[in-house]
Amino acid sequence: MDTQTQIELEAAAFRRLQQHLMQDRTDVQNIDMMNLAGFCRNCLSRWYQEAAAERGIEMTKDAAREAYYGMPFSEWKAQYQTDATDATKDAFKASHPEK
Repeated sequence: MDTQTQIELEAAAFRRLQQHLMQDRTDVQNIDMMNLAGFCRNCLSRWYQEAAAERGIEMTKDAAREAYYGMPFSEWKAQYQTDATDATKDAFKASHPEK
């Protein structure tokens, strides 16, 4: 496989992951993803921001989140984020003591 095709396939897989998390599974909370997988939508938006920075493109955290979420993060939270349970918060603290 040539490099350009590999890049295109990786980009397509990323876009599909983004669609899955942003449209298909809005019920899955970021804290649940962090507890189970060690990353969440915010991590993906941060990685997007970091990739931009590596290419000399300045992007704020808010701009990266809006690019990934497809809307301002505050709107996403208002529409889809629910309160975490104490058990979920405890699991997060146990799995991410540095946070």
